[in-house]
Amino acid sequence: MVIDFHTHIFPPRIIELRKEILETDLTFKTMYSNDPSSMITAPQLIESMNHAKIDYSVLLGIGWSNIDLAKESNNYILESASEQNRFVPFCSVNPLWGKDAVKEIVRCAKLGARGVGELHPDTQGFDICNHKLMEPIMTAAQSLGMIVLTHASEPVGHPYPGKGQTTPDKLLRFIQNFPSNLIVCAHWGGGLPFYSLMPEVKKLMANTYFDSAASPFLYDPSIFQVIPTLISSSQILFGTDYPLLSQLRVLSQLQDSSLSTKDKKLIMGGNARNLLNLQ
Repeated sequence: MVIDFHTHIFPPRIIELRKEILETDLTFKTMYSNDPSSMITAPQLIESMNHAKIDYSVLLGIGWSNIDLAKESNNYILESASEQNRFVPFCSVNPLWGKDAVKEIVRCAKLGARGVGELHPDTQGFDICNHKLMEPIMTAAQSLGMIVLTHASEPVGHPYPGKGQTTPDKLLRFIQNFPSNLIVCAHWGGGLPFYSLMPEVKKLMANTYFDSAASPFLYDPSIFQVIPTLISSSQILFGTDYPLLSQLRVLSQLQDSSLSTKDKKLIMGGNARNLLNLQ
């Protein structure tokens, strides 16, 4: 089984009105000002999945700052998942919405959402280390059995749209604040797994997962061989960030690595299947 844990789709209306909507949401403006081709609908994602032979894709929000756009996107994701059983829906919220964020999580969970995310602290304007701010959505997610997926930023390396400052030190404090929650850090956690050589860090990350979204834009292909020597292969999730780049491109890097067949199967889909309780 192959599961892409990190994809993005948009309602046709938002794609059609992209230029008009850019000024109404900071995350959207940051990520999609210059590259309209990176916005797709559900049928286009299915085409890519068929081409790359991917069984399931997790549908993420982008970390909307505008609550109305977030709800419109969440509705489209949930509707797409109800029509296509190869989709696993997550919902987008901003912790700054307070009670409205919790209400949206509960609403989406009732309609089939399996997680919250992608959180995008920098463009959404919140401090992921702020326990008081994050507690309501983390408590809601845990009580509903939902996963929380957050963007992650590398403290070094080249700049890119949406990179931000959600660096490993901040992610670790977030994880430490909510040790019972199931947390997924996108983009290899901005390099957080490298710090697992520190015993106290490894202990804190026992309940944390890392996806490989946008990996070819960030790391040498050997990342797929290096990270499993630092953390358990059971904590790694195959993710692409499609349509930012080809699903097949990331999958090929994993398949071409020198990992054991067992580890490849876990990362490719076994871990995600267990995490999402997929049959």
